[in-house]
Amino acid sequence: MPKKSYIGEVLRNTMDKTVVVVISRLYQHPFYKKTLKRTIKLKAHDEKNLCNVGDKVKILESRPLSKTKRWTVVQLLTDKTEKSEKQKQG
Repeated sequence: MPKKSYIGEVLRNTMDKTVVVVISRLYQHPFYKKTLKRTIKLKAHDEKNLCNVGDKVKILESRPLSKTKRWTVVQLLTDKTEKSEKQKQG
């Protein structure tokens, strides 16, 4: 069975080697047809403490690393700090 993966945004990075990633999805209610937004928060392992708040990351399911941590940051997709530096320069 393949491991699950999600793309989300880093919400908090106050813990050592751990980030909280928020994953948002839109779905349509089966009867009322209204579009609803659901979010989940997952704790993910960040071995090198590279992630900052606002970064887009890809997380992959892993073995249990602690009581609530079962995900690992695989890839840093967009870096929030690089965008802010470019806006200040240009």
